[in-house]
Amino acid sequence: MTDNTPTPQESGPLNRAVDGPFDDSEANPVRPYIDLGGIKILPREGLNLRLEVEEQSKRIVAVGLDYADSSLQVQPFAAPRSGGLWDETRVQLRDQVKAQGGRVEEREGSLGKELLAEVPASANEGSGLRLARFIGIDGPRWFLRGVIGGAAASDPDAAAKVEDLFRSIVVVRGGSPMPPRDLIPLKMPATPGSA
Repeated sequence: MTDNTPTPQESGPLNRAVDGPFDDSEANPVRPYIDLGGIKILPREGLNLRLEVEEQSKRIVAVGLDYADSSLQVQPFAAPRSGGLWDETRVQLRDQVKAQGGRVEEREGSLGKELLAEVPASANEGSGLRLARFIGIDGPRWFLRGVIGGAAASDPDAAAKVEDLFRSIVVVRGGSPMPPRDLIPLKMPATPGSA
């Protein structure tokens, strides 16, 4: 008999290893993933991928996924063996949103605890507040954070599609030692035929 009780350090759904997001060791090796280094994305109809690059360092700091009239920004981080990062990350995010003049509430979502926030819109979005959902999953020695915007922040059908997309992500932690909270390195995908 197997015990599916999550280890204390994993916060998130009890079935993460089955339903995702997945650790590289749990992923189906024959699926045609787009390899972005620290994460792999399963292509699907209507999905557009953007890499978000830090100006000064030119390093990729996040992956933006546009899908179902929504946006999902994801970032994989190294986590300690001893414990997950989502509980303390939620506290930091809550403080940041409030400091920027936004509103935030914690709630239980299909992926576990999440934050529903109204955050100040960026200059090119106009004035006012926009809705965003902050989601996070602790895995074995990694933490995957997502920010959902657009339709999936409030529409249940779009939310289900974007949550399914988030669950399909594979995190590639790698064996190298990394300080907790460091971004797991991301890279440009190989162009087909250049392998």
